[in-house]
Amino acid sequence: MARKTTKNTAEVPLRPVEPGPHWSALREGDRVSVRLAPGFETGGRVSAVTPDRTVVWVDLDGGRGRTLLHCSDRVEILPA
Repeated sequence: MARKTTKNTAEVPLRPVEPGPHWSALREGDRVSVRLAPGFETGGRVSAVTPDRTVVWVDLDGGRGRTLLHCSDRVEILPA
C-alpha cells in the first residue's frame, strides 16, 4: 500500500497570514486600544512593528509589561 507523503512541509506555512487593514497604519509611538477578547480591553503604546506588519509589540498601560501580538492571534489593535 502506498503512503501519502508531502514534500517540503517545512517551507509551507500552516495557514496563510494576512494582517488586518488597520494593522498597516500602526507606527511606533501610537496610542492603541487592544481588544484581546470580548469584554477585555486594555490600552498601550506601540513600541515596535515588523516591516510586514504581521507582528506588533505593545507596552501596556499601568506597568503591565510589553506584549507581542501576531495578526493570527485574533486580537484587535485600534487607534486610541
